[in-house]
Amino acid sequence: MKEPKEQYEKRKTYYRRRLEKLTRTINRLSNVRLLTFLVGCGLAVFFYMTQRSSLGLGMVIFTVASFAALVLWHQNLKTRQNYIQVLYENYDQALSRLGGEWRNFSDTGEDFKDPTHSYSEDLDIFGLGSLFQWITTAKTFRGRETLKEVLTQPPGEVEIIRKKQEAIQELARNLAWRQRFLAEARMTKRPLNSPETIIEWAKSYDASYLRLGVVILARALPIITITFLLMYLLTSSVSVWYPLVGLAIQTIILFLGRERDKTLNAVYTYKDSIKIYEKMLERFEKRNFQAEHLQTLKKGLRDRDGKPAFEQIRKLSSLADLIANRGNAMFLIINILTLWDIQCMISLESWKEKSGRSLGRWVDTIAELETLNSLAIIAMDHPEWGVPEITSGNSVITAVNMGHPLVRGAVCNDLTMEKNSGILLITGSNMSGKSTLLRTVGINLVLAYAGAPVFAQQFSCSMFQIYTCMRVSDNLGESISSFYAELLRIKQIVSSAKTERKIFFLLDEIFKGTNSQDRHAGAKVLIRQLSKAGAIGMVSTHDLELGDLERESDRKIRNYHFREYYTNDEIHFDYKLRRGISTTRNAMYLIKMAGIDVDEML
Repeated sequence: MKEPKEQYEKRKTYYRRRLEKLTRTINRLSNVRLLTFLVGCGLAVFFYMTQRSSLGLGMVIFTVASFAALVLWHQNLKTRQNYIQVLYENYDQALSRLGGEWRNFSDTGEDFKDPTHSYSEDLDIFGLGSLFQWITTAKTFRGRETLKEVLTQPPGEVEIIRKKQEAIQELARNLAWRQRFLAEARMTKRPLNSPETIIEWAKSYDASYLRLGVVILARALPIITITFLLMYLLTSSVSVWYPLVGLAIQTIILFLGRERDKTLNAVYTYKDSIKIYEKMLERFEKRNFQAEHLQTLKKGLRDRDGKPAFEQIRKLSSLADLIANRGNAMFLIINILTLWDIQCMISLESWKEKSGRSLGRWVDTIAELETLNSLAIIAMDHPEWGVPEITSGNSVITAVNMGHPLVRGAVCNDLTMEKNSGILLITGSNMSGKSTLLRTVGINLVLAYAGAPVFAQQFSCSMFQIYTCMRVSDNLGESISSFYAELLRIKQIVSSAKTERKIFFLLDEIFKGTNSQDRHAGAKVLIRQLSKAGAIGMVSTHDLELGDLERESDRKIRNYHFREYYTNDEIHFDYKLRRGISTTRNAMYLIKMAGIDVDEML
């Protein structure tokens, strides 16, 4: 199998060449269109001036028909050009992501940041430089929300995760399909807003428009009125009052029950979104997949008659096109003459009665596919990463050569945590890698629960509720200090540990807002309490005295550390995790590097 970079570059080059070819064709077609118009008009004038009016009329008709055909061809080529342009940009973005330039991507997920969430803030799930910014290709409103939920609300069942793993691996192998699926979502010129309004609209229908008498009357009245109008215009056997009475009745019908405007306007408002949903579902339903999860999603797209969802949405899209001209002043005449609004309402209510309740499920399927596609990027770009084994038994986390997925050139470490020795105390000097290790474990757990590969050669874990206390800050709006905010978070962790749920916690320099004596005493009590509750987790600290907990807990709490070394009076870190308590300190050295005279301080 080719390397990801080679595949991306090959396809990017292919679409660049197609773009260049299409651009040349469009430019030539523009010239042909102009030439056709000028030559046709010139010949038509010439024939009329030479008293050959029949040839002149024929030339006008031929010119108009040819010009219209060329315009349609030109529009189709422009649409194709836009689609190829989007595909080209998709592969360009894929190369940027692979090259580590993803921090420039526009969708950071900033709107999903939640300081009260149990781990998303500390593990960089959303925001600039986040996990969401790295992987997301979701473009629909529901797609972004679903990816957010997957990264913050892990499923409780191991089997669900395993099925998603299989689906993600299959999608990773279908690069071309994934990029075309993404391209469909990017074809809209406006952001895809929340579909809740149209989903709720689709769930209920007005049965009065589906009554047989109403349908017959709506179909027959315009036919009768138009017939009388034609007879009046073409013969003298029909009085003008017949078509006038018919038009008057139809006008009254149209201006009664104006509540239908809300229904018709709802469809028009979501016209672009409906078209996008149609194209995305068509891409999915016409593709054969082997993964059980993908097959289940596809089965859920059929309507009650077994027809594909994209065909049903296509009908709604066609109705939206018919409604699009309602705002045109000239359309008022057509509306009165044909009872156009009533015809549209009958078709819409019929569609809603048959397929409306399924629309929400279809939109959710698209959202799930966007989420799986985003996660499949990891499997595609990093085939060497491991597919985690999710266990349902005892609390355990084991990792071989585990690194942080968002850190370029990250140093990898091995890790083993079990229920009987499930708390690791990480010591080490400043900048040695303690906090990064905690985030490494946490974010890989998030990826594992999402069904994605993790940055490790091997990775195995149980199902945990993840809690962190790492970046607690003041909340001026709530008049909460950082120390009190930290206490609230720790209270949440302790309360959860006392329940029957299995939790995994990450604590970084806890109680740093108080004096060293209280910090040491408080940390010792907290760690003992969490260990007694059977919680698994990691604690980073500068308090080397906490290392005594390993002996006092009969090794249920274990010491690990990072260290630094000095070369040519320069400090260096190898970021490798080692057993035991730290024996080195570098605070005074770093203070000296900052330009502060250490000798005067002493």
